Order: sequence, then C-alpha cells, then structure tokens
Amino acid sequence: MSTDTGLLSPGWAATPGAEPLSDEAWVLAMLDVEVALARAQAELGVLPAGAAETIATAARTAHLDLAALVAGVHATANPVVGLVPQFTKVVAELDPAAAEYVHRGGTSQDVLDSATMLICSRTLAWLRDDLQRTATALALLVTEHRDTPMVGRTLTQHAVPTTFGLKAAGWLHLVLDACDRLDWLLDNGLPASLGGAAGTLSAYAEYAAIAGRATDERGAELIAPFAAQLGLTAPLVPWHAIRTPIADLASVLAFTATALGKFAADVQVLTRTEIGELVEPPAAGRGSSSAMPQKRNPVLATMITTTARQVPPYTLVLLQAVAAEDERSAGGWHAEWQPLRECLRLVLGAAGNAAELAEGLEVRPAAMLDNLRRTGGAVVSERISAVLTPLLGKQKAKQLLAEATATGQPLADVLADTAPQLPVDDLLDPLRYTGAAGPLADRVLARYHGTAP
Repeated sequence: MSTDTGLLSPGWAATPGAEPLSDEAWVLAMLDVEVALARAQAELGVLPAGAAETIATAARTAHLDLAALVAGVHATANPVVGLVPQFTKVVAELDPAAAEYVHRGGTSQDVLDSATMLICSRTLAWLRDDLQRTATALALLVTEHRDTPMVGRTLTQHAVPTTFGLKAAGWLHLVLDACDRLDWLLDNGLPASLGGAAGTLSAYAEYAAIAGRATDERGAELIAPFAAQLGLTAPLVPWHAIRTPIADLASVLAFTATALGKFAADVQVLTRTEIGELVEPPAAGRGSSSAMPQKRNPVLATMITTTARQVPPYTLVLLQAVAAEDERSAGGWHAEWQPLRECLRLVLGAAGNAAELAEGLEVRPAAMLDNLRRTGGAVVSERISAVLTPLLGKQKAKQLLAEATATGQPLADVLADTAPQLPVDDLLDPLRYTGAAGPLADRVLARYHGTAP
C-alpha cells in the first residue's frame, strides 16, 4: 500500500501533524465509538454489560485489515461499512453472543462523525499546547524588547518608528485570539453524533423496546450517555445534515492558520539580507540551499506561511458542505473528510513550527537601529510636520518636508534653515518618537497574564 508521510507537505512533514491523524488513528477512533455505543446502551439496560465489555476488549486487541477497509471505501463510499463486519468477527472470536450487539442500531455517519470529533478533540488539545508555547515565547520577546526601537513599515516602506516589543505584541495578540477560539471549540463545539439511519434514532428506540427499556424519549435518551462515554458534548439534535460543528472547526482552523501566518510573514520580511533584523533559530542543515552555500533560508516561517495559504481554501470545502441536502448528504458529507484532515495536519504542524520559531528567534537590535537611521531622519517626518505646522501652516510644512525627502535633503538642514530655534537633535531622534508603543505592548502582556481589565 502506498503511503503519505509528508514528502510533498512541508507544512506538517516530520511534525506531530501526522501521527494523530493517520488512517490508523481514525480506525482506532471508530472502534472507540463502537465501544462507547455499546457501553451507553448497556448503561441504559438495552444490552448486557458483559457484552459491552467484551466489545471493549476486542477494540483494544483488534488488528483490522486496513487494505480491506480502503477497498471497502471504494465499494461503499465510507470506511464504516467495511469496518463493522471485520470488527464483529474479532468480537465473535471472543464471544459469539457479544458479537450480536456490535453497532446495534448504528449508522455509518454516527460512527465516522463521532470518530472525527474524537480525533479533533485529541488533535486540538495538542494544538492548544503548541499555541500556548508560542504565546509564552512571544510574551518573553515582548517583555525583553518592550522599548527596542525599530522601523514601522507600511505598504513596504518606512513609516514611523515603533518598537519590536509592540510588533511582537501584535503576534501575541493574534495567538491569544486563536487560543480563545480554540478553547470555545474544545469546551462547546465538538459534539458526538448519534441519529441512526435518518436522524430519528428509531432503531435505538426499537432495540430499547425489545429489551423492555422503552422511554418517552424514544431513543433520544441514548445521546447523553453516549457523548459522555466519548468525552464529547451532547448535541441537542442529530447533526447528520446540520454541519455546524464542521463549520465551526473550519472557522477556527482558518483563523489559527492565518494568525500564525501573520507572524511568519513578518519574520520572512525582517530576515531579508538587506534588513537583517531577525534570524531564525539555527539547526543542523536547516535553511540550506542545494546550490548556494551562503543561504540560510527562513524555513520555519516558510512552512508556516504555506499552511496559512492552504488552509483557507480547504475550509471553503468544509463550509460549502453545510448546504447539505436531505437527512444525510450524498457527497457533501464525503467531501469533508480529507480537507478536514489536511487542515488539522497543517495547523498542528504550523503551531509546532511557530513555537520553535518564537522560542529561538534571534533579535538584532543593532540592525533595527541602523535601519531607523538609514533615511537620515525621514522616518520622523510626521513629527517634524506636526512641529512646523504652527510656524508655517499645515500645507506648507507638509510640502516642504515632501520636497526635502524626495531630493534626499537632510531634515537637520531643513530644520536649521526653517526653525533654528527648535531642538533639532531631539526632534530627529527616532527613539523619542515611538508614541504609545510601550503602553500598548503592556496591554497585550496584561491579557496574556490574565490581568487585562
């Protein structure tokens, strides 16, 4: 059987993004769902407790034929149809009577959707840890470089002075935004799926009636214990064709990818040879070129930006699947699986790469200062314009400075000729024109420490 281990996927290759999202991981999650279903029914007295535990034992020891499952997907358009008879055979080898209770009343979508939510829960918890690592490292950068001056750039050009602390605070703010969204999803947005053939729970109700355990809820009483067995939230109603959980995942994953992408994009700019304000953490062989020995490419940032560019298009597929026809969709549901897995792989990989990047990022304050002084004071022309306005008028002051900077005339000379009474050196010092950069960085640090108002 061919494999996909990330050879053409630098966004998650050789990161934790592969292992918890493999085909094998999905099979194990589906078996977990079958166990949860049996145990929840046993809890309600619909099947023998011993049978449920035999099913659980079989799930722990089962070695299913993955190649046969893949062949079954081609035959039936989902992996559960082939999984159930294989797993039933394993249970029957332990106890033929218990095998009668495997997948009782279940449908393929219940198993695969619930398994998907299990996979997402496990993956997003891992993702949350890496985002926290990234946030911690960025908070240290903000603290250390709160007042380190650097050029603020707009539309690729020097604008006004800022601080590296404020720039890093912007990255931190985005990561904290991603954490908040992820926390909500982990706490509220990952429901178990249980609806039976068409979302009515009719088979579950029938089996309960046969066992003498019928209730007025007619099968709906199974939802809560089933979800509890899996550690997932209990949905209000079956969501076979109500794809809010998938849309929520799409939104959070897209935002997280692009939030980390902003961090990486800035690092890519600031590591340019002619800027040289940042350097990625070193590692043997990292960033090397096959042709140019001098190269030290920003590889971590590159792997993060590839995620930021791939995930949003994938999530469009997930959002389009919300417009699902009927009680279960022919094609819409099926279209979700691989894009969702790739989103999870990519974002998990990006978070690991972002944590490593933030923890080892080398900051070069001297290069930042050199770049601030590169334009001979033009970086503070906004300040000079404000100071000259009361003396010359707004339009005349702006025109004077525009002409001077266009011709390369030093602003010190302009001030000496126009307003010699002004403190030229102080006005042209970029370190004295960073505005509220420090206090604004402090606000983000307060949010990180949980002390923001």
